[in-house]
Amino acid sequence: MDKDHVQVIEPGATLGVFGGGQLGRMFTHAAQKMGYRVVVYTDETDSPASQIANETIQGDYLDPVAVREFAGKVDVITLEFENIALEAVARASEIVTVRPGRQVLAVAQHRIREKSALSQAGFPVTPYCEIRSLAEAESAAKQLGWPMVWKTTSWGYDGKGQKKVATPTEAKEAWELLGPEPVIAEKWIPYRAEVSVLVARSPRGEVAVYPTFTNAHANHILDVTTCPTEGELVQIESEARRIACGVAESLELEGLLCVEFFVSESFGLMINEIAPRPHNSGHLTMEACRTSQFEQQVRAVCNLPLGDTSLIQPAAMVNLLGDVWGEGSPRFEEAFVESASYLHLYGKEQARVGRKMGHLTVLDQTAEAAKSRAFAIRERMRYRVKG
Repeated sequence: MDKDHVQVIEPGATLGVFGGGQLGRMFTHAAQKMGYRVVVYTDETDSPASQIANETIQGDYLDPVAVREFAGKVDVITLEFENIALEAVARASEIVTVRPGRQVLAVAQHRIREKSALSQAGFPVTPYCEIRSLAEAESAAKQLGWPMVWKTTSWGYDGKGQKKVATPTEAKEAWELLGPEPVIAEKWIPYRAEVSVLVARSPRGEVAVYPTFTNAHANHILDVTTCPTEGELVQIESEARRIACGVAESLELEGLLCVEFFVSESFGLMINEIAPRPHNSGHLTMEACRTSQFEQQVRAVCNLPLGDTSLIQPAAMVNLLGDVWGEGSPRFEEAFVESASYLHLYGKEQARVGRKMGHLTVLDQTAEAAKSRAFAIRERMRYRVKG
């Protein structure tokens, strides 16, 4: 193992981030608090991360000159979303270490490669098959049954690039929407719950795993996350964490990884997706855990000792979408009235329906109590009508 691979990147160094969104913004906050400088590379103007970074390089991810300029300014590079062009990661890697590396992204960016790699490594995944033409829809239905979920193999998130397919007619509509590139068909899973696990792994091979989060979505976008698991879901906690650690090891991850699961009616676990970066469901770690997911990402990519992941207090996180802004401005003061309520805004000026503008975390004696309070506070925050 070469020296560069095992060296510790100490505070005072400069960290690079591919991507300028809110995950990059919160990573930058954590890194700066720990004494690092941060340079962000993004193709956006006035991105959430660039508003607070020490420096921003704006350019296309396929611009070799700009990417090399970026790589030359930093001591290590990480990323805040996985859909970074592999060419950009490869070019940057010629100059400086990128964590996680190209091999992890190549798996995570392509749903068929992801499912295949996980399945071959012995991890439980949702049953799937590849569809290369509309003519293969019927054979997919024989294998998986109706209904199915069809997804593009890449570039999909928050429900984008996917469609439920329950009949041959809907299959035709889905192919017209998602094709002509191959799509992945997944078995429709009647599940008891959706959960996720964050795990960090450093270049030195140290692994740290967080408690299991319970998630609920609305319109394909994460709505609420609670921790710890409660009630009957407690029985899947240790197995979910074991699988997540195994996935990190099998991918030889250097950084942070979120593993999303479906919990079947019989409490079986199936991996739905993985994301080699901080995750929306991990936002509550900023107040609820000893080490936030963003500080943990800094520790992992800098090869520092990983932080304590234990839960300080039960918590719930609710997303604040543009819907809360409506035609006016939210009643922000409602987020500060109650104790143990924490507001995070992402610096986005234009509120749109479905756009993630921020989140709210609430701590309480139980996860259910925290969720109830978080929902109530968010409802009170809903916009003041203009005029």
